[in-house]
Amino acid sequence: MSEAVRAEWTKLRTVASSAWLLLAIVALTVLASGITSDVVKCPASCSADPVRLSLAGVMLGQLGVIGLAVLVVTGEYSTGMITVTLTATPRRSVMLAAKAAVVAAAVVAAGTVAVLGSLLAGRLLLPGNGFTARRGFAALSLLHGGTLRAAAGSVLYLVLIGLFSLGAATTLRDSAAATAVVLGIVYGIPLIGDVTLSRVWQHRIERWTPMDAGLAIQATRNVGTMPIGPWPGLGVLALWGAAAMLAGWLVLRLRDA
Repeated sequence: MSEAVRAEWTKLRTVASSAWLLLAIVALTVLASGITSDVVKCPASCSADPVRLSLAGVMLGQLGVIGLAVLVVTGEYSTGMITVTLTATPRRSVMLAAKAAVVAAAVVAAGTVAVLGSLLAGRLLLPGNGFTARRGFAALSLLHGGTLRAAAGSVLYLVLIGLFSLGAATTLRDSAAATAVVLGIVYGIPLIGDVTLSRVWQHRIERWTPMDAGLAIQATRNVGTMPIGPWPGLGVLALWGAAAMLAGWLVLRLRDA
C-alpha cells in the first residue's frame, strides 16, 4: 500500500495542473469568503451567522477539489497511463485506495490554508460591517467550540467532496462526463430546491443533497431551526462519498482498463 501511495503522490506532484488546482482551492475560497464578509452588513443582516459568512467561499473553492479529484483518475484514462498503473499495482482496490489517500491529503493541506484564510478575512472585515460585540457578535476565534467545529468540518467537507468526485470519475472514466455529473449533483439539485414551489421538496433537498446537507457543519447559530444538524448533514455527504467510491470500485473490478 505504501508503494502505491508513493507512486500516486509522485504522479500528483509532477503534473503541473495539480498545483494550479490546489492553488485555486485556496484562492477561490478565500476570495469568495472575503467578498461575502465585506458585502454583508448588520443591522440589515444581523440574523446571519458570521462564521458561516466567513466560510461561504467553500462553496466556490470546492470547484478546485472536484477538478483535482477528477483529474487524478481521468487523466490516466485519457493518456492510457492507467494500463501502466494497473500493471504496477494489479490489486485495483489498493490502487483506488492510494488515489483516495493522496487526494484526501492534498485537499486537507489546501483546505486548511483556505479555511484559516477565510476566517482571518472574516475576523478583519465583519466587525467593520456591524458584527460587533455590542450587537452580540464575538470576534471569530478557533478557541470558540462552534467556530472550531465549523472550520474543521469545512476541511472535512472538502475532503468528502473530493472522494465523491473521485468515485464518480472512477465510475465514468471520462473527465467531461464525471465533472458534469458531480457539478449537477452538487450545484444543480440545490438550485432546483431554491426555485421549487413545494416546501416539502425543498426541505427534503436541503436534508439529502451533498452540498446543502454537508455545509450544515458550518452553522453556529439557529442550529435548531435548520433542516438537518451539522454532524448529521456531514454524515449525509459521507454517504454520498461512500456510495460513489463503492460504485467506482465495482466498475474498476468488473471492467477492463
